[in-house]
Formats: sequence, structure tokens, C-alpha cells
Amino acid sequence: MGFRLPGIRKASLRAIQASPKVVDVPKGYIAVYVGDQRKRFMIPVSYLNQPSFQDLLSQAVEEFGYDHPTGGLTIPCGEDLFLDITSRFDSC
Repeated sequence: MGFRLPGIRKASLRAIQASPKVVDVPKGYIAVYVGDQRKRFMIPVSYLNQPSFQDLLSQAVEEFGYDHPTGGLTIPCGEDLFLDITSRFDSC
């Protein structure tokens, strides 16, 4: 499946493994982990204002509280659902 979502950046596995510390996140973005494999995405902070993304954040709080197992923000949904929801933000 080949499509691009310009607002989302997927961190490379090499970049994640290269440093046990925080991987650089571009200014204006935050890192989130999604799906069973905990894939890392960098999303624009503007997504935080979207009601559907706020619903995902509420689910994250219900499932993990404020202690996320990866040390970063973990979104408890499948990668496909996450991409579907966030792809709508760029077209607004």
C-alpha cells in the first residue's frame, strides 16, 4: 500500500536503536507509539487540538494512566486506525 501522509513522520528503526536516549523530534512535532508493535510516529502538535485525537488521548489515559510503558506517549489503537484518523486532519 503506497500512500503518503505529509503531516506524519515515521521514525526509522535505526534512529530509535541508535540512541537509548530521546531521539530528536523536529520542532513542532511530538513522538507517539501506536499499535501492537509500538511503531513510533512524529505528529504535528496541532493534532492535539483535533477532537478525534483528543479521544485517542483519553483512551491512552484510561489504558495506561500517565505512565506509558515505552516512556513516550502510547496510543492504544491499531496502526491502520491511527493512520485513518490522522489522515483526515491534513485535508481539513
